[in-house]
Amino acid sequence: MARELTSAGWEVVGTGPEGEASAAGDFVPADLTVAEQAHDLVQAVQPDAVVHLAAISFVGHGEVDAFYRVNLLATRHLLAALADAPKAPQCLVLASSANIYGNQTEGKLDEQTTPNPANDYAVSKLAMEYMARLWFDRLPIVITRPFNYTGPGQAGHFLLPKIVDHFRRRTDEIELGNLDVWRDFSDVRAVAKGYRGLLEKRPAGQTFNICSGRLFSLREVLAMAEKITGHRMKVRVNPAFVRSNEVEKLCGDPGKLRRLLVDWDNPPLEETLRWMLLSN
Repeated sequence: MARELTSAGWEVVGTGPEGEASAAGDFVPADLTVAEQAHDLVQAVQPDAVVHLAAISFVGHGEVDAFYRVNLLATRHLLAALADAPKAPQCLVLASSANIYGNQTEGKLDEQTTPNPANDYAVSKLAMEYMARLWFDRLPIVITRPFNYTGPGQAGHFLLPKIVDHFRRRTDEIELGNLDVWRDFSDVRAVAKGYRGLLEKRPAGQTFNICSGRLFSLREVLAMAEKITGHRMKVRVNPAFVRSNEVEKLCGDPGKLRRLLVDWDNPPLEETLRWMLLSN
């Protein structure tokens, strides 16, 4: 996101916990779960625009309370601080999640689909959306619902980076959870461009899916990686990795975003995987 904004001429200031690495040119440490730190951050930076991506984003995260502390309460602290700032931002993009849709297997899901969250991560994100609506009259908020996305640098406990790492190391075997899941995968570069486009268009009070509109099974992902690398691995299902609240199918409709950002597009998944598998 920092690289995308910088390349478009924005001056970027990143934030996060003390000592966290950042691609942003400037970095102001802050813990948004502490209201005073959120307030001090906003007063120091006085941002023209905000992209709020800070979250516990791994569905299998072991501490349930953290989903609500970070995804909900920290976001509220940020909104309160921005609403009290001497200068209101021109636009504020909040990253929710397509996980709020839950298990809905019929067709592509658009922004009018009734939420049906199936885990605490999804509930925390939906609660964040409802909370953010309380600020719509005071802040120019745009809510996004990104579907699965990936690229080099994503943490190894996420599914596609784990698969890519095993193929890059040419291991003999990989342990995975449920193989019968289907996902709408996006390229992180396309997601960043989507966020920047929304910042610049400023459609305040609206919600947008960020997705490719294409559905791939985990088995298809494995086959693509095998084709790209020429390496074959034995795949073993580890019951410990199978979640009882697993969302089986999740495919989005990107039509609303495409109508607003007419030049926006998502690379094919095979191109993204090739980038991840063959990059240095």
